[in-house]
Amino acid sequence: MNKFVNSTENITSELLEGYTMAFSETVKLGAENIVVRTRPKAEDKVAIIAFGGSGHEPAVSGFVGEGMLDASVVGDIFAAPGAQRLFQALQMFKRDAGILLLVLNHSGDVMSGNMAKQLAERAGIKVKSIMTHDDISAGLDAPDEDRRGLAGAIPMYKILGAAAEQGKSLDELIEIGERFNKQIATLAVAMRACTHPQNGATITELPEGMMQIGMGQHGEAGQGGNEPLVSADATAEFMVGQLMKKLDLKSGDNVLLYINGVGSTTLMEQFIVYRAAAKKLAAAGITVADGYAGELLTVQEQAGFQMILAKLDADHLDLLKNYKADAPYWKRFGK
Repeated sequence: MNKFVNSTENITSELLEGYTMAFSETVKLGAENIVVRTRPKAEDKVAIIAFGGSGHEPAVSGFVGEGMLDASVVGDIFAAPGAQRLFQALQMFKRDAGILLLVLNHSGDVMSGNMAKQLAERAGIKVKSIMTHDDISAGLDAPDEDRRGLAGAIPMYKILGAAAEQGKSLDELIEIGERFNKQIATLAVAMRACTHPQNGATITELPEGMMQIGMGQHGEAGQGGNEPLVSADATAEFMVGQLMKKLDLKSGDNVLLYINGVGSTTLMEQFIVYRAAAKKLAAAGITVADGYAGELLTVQEQAGFQMILAKLDADHLDLLKNYKADAPYWKRFGK
């Protein structure tokens, strides 16, 4: 492996120590593998906690901060944190207003989330959860439980973070989040899988000149097989077409369009892909009201990107655009 690391057993603890040192005005370690805001939110407002394995930086901890997450609970490389660690974070944020736990639909995350919630409820902690399932690679008609959670969780953090800062109740946050959950879809493409930074193993091998549309977060296969690599325009137009179909978009709709680079795909490539997708949406009379290209959730050196498309209701658009966010990897000036 060609990586600047020390002991492979200490990668997670060392990256979190370095991360919180680099952005100490915004984040700090509240406990082992638990990143929290340096300036906490008032306790009369709902706390929002997300979690996941390390190795996906800047996700999830990069989005802890004012107007976004209150805490991120971090597991080992590509592995969900254990239920006890997650329960520890829930204990830290116990409050009358309650806690919203955001869970990406992956088996380890779901198991840890469910067990931690049970422990919290027994301890008298008020907590509810939303599970994100934006990946459409299992098929446009696949049930929610078969759809993986991908980088579509990131705009969810912004929407719910802004709503929580406004003082919305836990039930109100659940309604806002679940409505957004139904209106967001993500599709990924890869032409090279990542290697595991602790053992050098590769989950999937893609032959030179081939790509896979629908590859998962760590290189897991999607429903489609390997296909010959085609141009940026052809790839983007196919992907955005599938996402538009899934969301049943119509002329006059407002949407969010994000391109998430997953590790080694350059901004040059991401902008070219964005251009093609945005043009196809414009030709259909659909307005891109919120756009982004860059790295939100990475998979080490995997080559490819995730295309995220969401239909925006008026309140979603307002919460995305008009309220302040101050996290190390998401900053917006709002009202």
